[in-house]
Amino acid sequence: MKKNKQTLLNFWEDQMRHSHTSSNYFFRKSPSHYHMMLLVMSAFHNSEKLSVEELKTKLFKTSRPKSALIITEACEKGFFILEKTSTDQRIKNIRPSQSFIDEFSDYLNTLKNLSY
Repeated sequence: MKKNKQTLLNFWEDQMRHSHTSSNYFFRKSPSHYHMMLLVMSAFHNSEKLSVEELKTKLFKTSRPKSALIITEACEKGFFILEKTSTDQRIKNIRPSQSFIDEFSDYLNTLKNLSY
């Protein structure tokens, strides 16, 4: 094993040390959290607008109230940002914050370089 590569075990232990602030920990609480993260990041990556209502609809096996709670918590933690649309002020689009985008990119890069 190369010394410059992080092992999967070390990576997991590092993630747990930062669990109180880490988006990686937050979005792995449940399949619904993880699915939401992937939907938001996919829309961002494809430069698509994603409304809160669309996100709630796309989440499978998750009630709308539960989806709303996850979105609210993700916004409070600074992972997501809600923006009102210019055409209809009732519609809010959801996008990842820059800090979450950076953390997500670091996470993906780390996973690419892990060894076990």
